[in-house]
Amino acid sequence: MTIAAASLLGDEGPIAAALGSGYESRAEQLRMAALVEEAFEHRSHLLVEAGTGVGKSFAYLVPALVRAATRHETVVVATNTIALQEQLVAKDIPMLQAALGELGKCKAVLVKGRGNYVSIRRLKLASQRQDRLLADAATRRSLHQIEDWAYDTEDGTLSTLPVLERPGVWDKVQSDHANCMGRRCPHYNECFYQNARREMEGARLLICNHALFFSDLALRMRGTGFLPEYQHVVLDEAHGVEDVASEHFGVSLSEGRVMHLLGTLYHQKTGKGYLAQLELATGDIAPIERAVSLVRAAESASRALFDDVARLVESGGAPGGWIRRPDAVANPLTVAMNELVLSLKRIKDLVQQESDRYELTAYIQRACDIADAAEVLVGQTLEGYVYWAEARDPDAGRFGTRVTLACSPIEVGGMLREHLFGKDHSTVLTSATLSTRRVREDEPLEHQETAFHHTITRLGCEGAKTVQLGSPFDYASQVELFVDTSVPSPGKGRSADGETFEDAIASRVHDHVIATDGGAFVLFTSFALLNRTADRLGPALMAMGMDVFVHGRSGSRGQILEDFRRSERGVLFGAASFWQGVDVRGAALRNVIITRLPFDPPDRPVVEARGERIRERGGDPFRDDALPRAVIRFKQGFGRLIRSGEDRGRVVVLDPRIVTTGYGRAFLAAVPAGVPVRRLPDSEGLRDESIPF
Repeated sequence: MTIAAASLLGDEGPIAAALGSGYESRAEQLRMAALVEEAFEHRSHLLVEAGTGVGKSFAYLVPALVRAATRHETVVVATNTIALQEQLVAKDIPMLQAALGELGKCKAVLVKGRGNYVSIRRLKLASQRQDRLLADAATRRSLHQIEDWAYDTEDGTLSTLPVLERPGVWDKVQSDHANCMGRRCPHYNECFYQNARREMEGARLLICNHALFFSDLALRMRGTGFLPEYQHVVLDEAHGVEDVASEHFGVSLSEGRVMHLLGTLYHQKTGKGYLAQLELATGDIAPIERAVSLVRAAESASRALFDDVARLVESGGAPGGWIRRPDAVANPLTVAMNELVLSLKRIKDLVQQESDRYELTAYIQRACDIADAAEVLVGQTLEGYVYWAEARDPDAGRFGTRVTLACSPIEVGGMLREHLFGKDHSTVLTSATLSTRRVREDEPLEHQETAFHHTITRLGCEGAKTVQLGSPFDYASQVELFVDTSVPSPGKGRSADGETFEDAIASRVHDHVIATDGGAFVLFTSFALLNRTADRLGPALMAMGMDVFVHGRSGSRGQILEDFRRSERGVLFGAASFWQGVDVRGAALRNVIITRLPFDPPDRPVVEARGERIRERGGDPFRDDALPRAVIRFKQGFGRLIRSGEDRGRVVVLDPRIVTTGYGRAFLAAVPAGVPVRRLPDSEGLRDESIPF
């Protein structure tokens, strides 16, 4: 490369010229760009933790664009959130390409999974057969919504589809490899998915999400795949890589998935469904009647399997859902689905229309997948995996409602070591949270690397270069950390003054929200506590004119965020995904309240299995796994507050363990340097006029 990426990003470079007087280069960004460039050049691996405000996306996009344009190499950039993908494709990449000219001249495309695209052929087929295919009026109304949208959509993907009354109808119109007619399809030239595939041909910069990347990687492990060959990979928001990889290397089977397929084939109550509208060339309906009877048998087998799993858990045979031994329940589902597959294959040979042969191919494949998944999950045929059962709807009474069986590898490091980091391409992982502590500038290199030890061992990227870049923000003047030590531990009864844990959480959250007049994220590790606290505080906060948003109740995650950004005095009660990947700049967010240190529940099967594996090797599960994971999540939650140089506010921790236990020092060590810490013995005096809001 004749021109260094850092120089392109510098004050005298073309990007500064394009952006004008408001542009200011950042030393951390220039260093990161040079490191990414070096990794590309040597086909090596890099872990770079770059604090908020560094400009990570420019730091890897500039080397990626130049590499693609000048060396004609393919770079895959995978992010965890849709918001970042859309920002890269719609804003960052076009702007950088315009600024770089010939140095950035390459084809860049957004890559989405096939199931995101509507199939024009299947949509028309469903519309023609809707009276016998669709079970009720609500489903038909949803189909009509899709038809109206399909006339106007430009890309034919779910990203622009309106909310449907019956989302399940999408299954009947989405693009599916198993029933794709390819060039034989009358709509091949106008097909949204095929057009997207053609766009990807010759593209040198591919933007996708983690799920698609690891779906492709899982397929590559079996000798196939759908992404083109690439020379470089950039995984942004890489703190979530282990969880996404684990999910895609695992197997799951839900009661809902089985019943949805069977109900699509034949709906028992209405007598409608795919089989009900078929016509055979022979005019003989016996094969269809046989298939319908096998659908009924498969439904009975499904209920038997999932009811047995529910009883196993409820009886204590699988504590916490962890099923430790194979064949703990009988598996009638695999046999029933395989018999249904044979029946559908016979029908496939008898149907009149070619389109039906393709539809049946897809249904056959899905039934085979269910049969295989049930065999794997009940027989526990994958070694090194943990197997468990869970209820998707925790409010639905008995455990057996909407049961899911699942398994995932106890460790993904070995798989990633072989199939990602062991291949002949560079891999760059970047995030604001990859390490478990601050690195001092005067530390020896070998000591600095220990800050990344947990990420390296969990991902299997031993030998990768590790760098921690600070943030250009002045945290010492922008944020103050409050630690309230007066909150009693959960499950310990009442405090000396008669206050329970939940009473204390509600009281302190109320006081801290009032102290900043709203503008608060209240982060929970439990939806149960979140809902109870929101129920207690919501009416009072709304009576004071504050807008209250509750995760899981107030709309989609994206809609909640948009509404919160527009509110000057909003209060958002969030869990799980609101700890990370959320960007609210300005005065709308001036208070982040962390109700508990974010440890994984210790009785989760995956957590327990990891702990046992670590203990077998002579390690300590808490020190080696639970604590570093919690510290990284804590850093994510803390990082929600300061997103620009103008942001100001407070982070409040309502868990006294951060200052009363030895391991609490690990959390404090992860706080940006210079941030003042105020320890509160009680909830008095929170209206601190010295903190600007």
